[in-house]
Amino acid sequence: MRNLARWILAGALLAAAIASADEDADFGVAPVAALRQAELSAPTPRTLPGAKTLGTAELRERLRAPAEPPLLLFDVLGGAQHDSLPGAIWLPGAGRGEGFDDAVQAQLARLLRAATRGDAGRAMVFFCQGTACWLSYNAALRAVALGYREVYWYRGGLEAWIAAGGALAPLRLSWRKPAP
Repeated sequence: MRNLARWILAGALLAAAIASADEDADFGVAPVAALRQAELSAPTPRTLPGAKTLGTAELRERLRAPAEPPLLLFDVLGGAQHDSLPGAIWLPGAGRGEGFDDAVQAQLARLLRAATRGDAGRAMVFFCQGTACWLSYNAALRAVALGYREVYWYRGGLEAWIAAGGALAPLRLSWRKPAP
C-alpha cells in the first residue's frame, strides 16, 4: 500500500510538471492585436501585444508580495459557476465579442473603471482555462485597448494553477453578459 501511495504521488507530481511546462509551450501561433472571434479553444501565442505574460511561479510571487492596491484577478472562463483563484472576479463573456467598439467593450470599460477606481496603472491579470483558451487573451487585449498599462495575461490559467497545487475559492460574479 505504501508503494502505491508513492506511485500515485509520483504520477501527480509528473502531471503537475507537464502542465506547468505546457504554460510556456510554443505552439507556433503568432501574437495578434485583433480579437479572435472563432475557434476560441485553440492553442494561443506565447505573448500578447501590450500586455505581459505571467507564469504560475511569477503570479504566485506577485500574490504573496503585499501590494497596495492589490492585484486584480479576472477569470473570464464561461460556462457554469466554478471555483477559481482566490479573490478572482468572474467575467464570463469578457473574451467574446466582435470588436473593440461593441457592447462587450463598453461593459468591460465600465467594470474596469469601477474595479480600478479610474486608475489606468492598476495591475490586473486575465486568465481562463489554459493555454488553449483565447478568452483571456481577448479580454486582456480589450483592457489594453481601453488604455490600461499594467495588464497581465496568465496564459496557463486554471489548468496550470491547479497542476501546481494552487488553492481554489468560489468566484465573485461582477459581470452580466451584454444583450446581443
